Amino acid sequence: MQLREPRERVSPRARLMWALTAAVEGLVLVVAATVAGPVTGWLPLPWWAVGAVAVVVVAYVLVVPSWRYAVHRWEVTDTAVYTQTGWWARERRIAPMSRIQTVDHVEGAIARLFGLSTVTVTTASAAGALEIAGLDRDRALALVDELTRMADSVPGDAT
Repeated sequence: MQLREPRERVSPRARLMWALTAAVEGLVLVVAATVAGPVTGWLPLPWWAVGAVAVVVVAYVLVVPSWRYAVHRWEVTDTAVYTQTGWWARERRIAPMSRIQTVDHVEGAIARLFGLSTVTVTTASAAGALEIAGLDRDRALALVDELTRMADSVPGDAT
């Protein structure tokens, strides 16, 4: 039996958020290599090495957010929550409703600028929580309510 991909995608705005985040992080790296290294003598890099780092950062910003968007998916059924994440290595996780312990809603500062949120589903699994990042804020809040209601209606103690 082949496990299919979850049906739902994250918000298309997640691509822009991931690109902006990567660009800011990459800019910090390039500035650190250009300015801080020579000033402190800690990491004196030749100009071509700094240029190579900048090219890698630009390529990352242009490619990875769209790649992540194509892969990141989620779905809720009557019996479980399904997630698929990753951009290089893919991970598919399934959390049965009977195992859900908590459902959390988080809006980071950058995500809030884009109207996005993250829903985290904590289970009794050693693998850790399932995370659905890049959801539209209203959809995320509705999902938290839906999952809380569904998990509460399943008998058992989520252990």
